[in-house]
Amino acid sequence: MLAKLFHHSNGIEAGRTEVEQAVTVTPVEEPAGKRLTLLEAVNAPAAGLPPADFDQVYLAALGKGSANGYHILKVSDMLASPYLNGLSADAKRCALLMALDAASASLDELLQDAMLRQRALNDYEQALEDRLRKFETLKTEENRQIQAELDRVAAQYKGRIQSNLNQVERDQDELRSWQRRKQQECGRITEAAGACVSPQSNSTAPASLTVVLERAAGAGR
Repeated sequence: MLAKLFHHSNGIEAGRTEVEQAVTVTPVEEPAGKRLTLLEAVNAPAAGLPPADFDQVYLAALGKGSANGYHILKVSDMLASPYLNGLSADAKRCALLMALDAASASLDELLQDAMLRQRALNDYEQALEDRLRKFETLKTEENRQIQAELDRVAAQYKGRIQSNLNQVERDQDELRSWQRRKQQECGRITEAAGACVSPQSNSTAPASLTVVLERAAGAGR
C-alpha cells in the first residue's frame, strides 16, 4: 500500500497538476521601490471581469514551492488516490504519513504551506471586496452625476412645455376677448342697419342683421 501511494505521489510529481505548476514557477517580480499588492501581482482584471484563478493567487503570494515539490495541495491529491479507497480515516492517515516520511517531506512545512495558502486566499478575497466597494462608490457617484444632468435637462424641457402651454392659453384668452368685441361690433352694425329700414310692428326683440336685411329686401319689392 505504501509503495503504491508513494508511486502515485511520484506520478503526481511527474505529471504536476496546474496548481503545482503555479507554485513552482518564478514569482512575479516587483518594480524597484514599490511593493505590489496581491491584487496587482496577479494582474486582477478590471471590475466587471472574473477574478484571478487560485493558481495565480498562490503564485503571487507564495512564489516558488518547496524544494522537494511537496505542498498541501499535493497532500490533498494523495488523499484522493484510488489506492486509498475503502480505507478508514486512520489507515489513510498512516499511509499518507509513511509516504511523506519516505519522501522526506516536512509536516511543519506542509502545515505552514496550508496556512499561507489560506491566508493568500483570504487576502485576495479582501482585495476583491475592497475593489468592488471602490468600484461601487465610483459608479454611485457617476450615477448621481447622470441623475443630476437628467434632472437639469428634464427641468429645461418641463419649462419649455409649460411655456408652450402658457402661450396657448394666452392665445385662447386673446381669441375669446376678440370674440366678445366682435359680438359687440356685430351688434352695432345690426343696430345701425335696423335704423335704415322700417321696423316690424309686431316685434319688440332686437332683430339680427339677417332679419334686418330680409326686411329691407321685402320692402324694396
